[in-house]
Amino acid sequence: MKGNILSYDLNTAAGLIAGEDGRRYPFNGAEIQGNMVHNLANRLVDFQVDPQGRATGIYLVSGTGQPGDKNKIVAGLLALFLGGLGIHKFYLGYTAQGIIMAVLWVFGFVLLFVPSLVIGVIALVEAILYLTKTDDEFYETYEQGRRPWF
Repeated sequence: MKGNILSYDLNTAAGLIAGEDGRRYPFNGAEIQGNMVHNLANRLVDFQVDPQGRATGIYLVSGTGQPGDKNKIVAGLLALFLGGLGIHKFYLGYTAQGIIMAVLWVFGFVLLFVPSLVIGVIALVEAILYLTKTDDEFYETYEQGRRPWF
């Protein structure tokens, strides 16, 4: 069955999953298979239900079904080809940072290209970072963590 983790407490290693059937299933952190991520809240998971109604055999589902899920390849390519205009920032939902990049890029042409060059380098670095992160790292850093720069 699939569901979303509603909460998880690292201290008690206990959490709660909202199943696609509308029911809630408690679970123990030891039931999470694979690499554990720091922030499990709102993560899409696939799991089994034992006879006591507890979630077992929990697997994180990477890159699918997440609300607001953005594709790291799209973000990276936007940063690479249209990064000076901040288009990748708008794609990721960072409107203020996108406006800052676009304004500095445009006004950089008036100011001897220095701000435009700086913004271009920032966009290139961000493109490389987006494209080299795993799907989980990208999701945690730029969607859950809402980290707008680098």
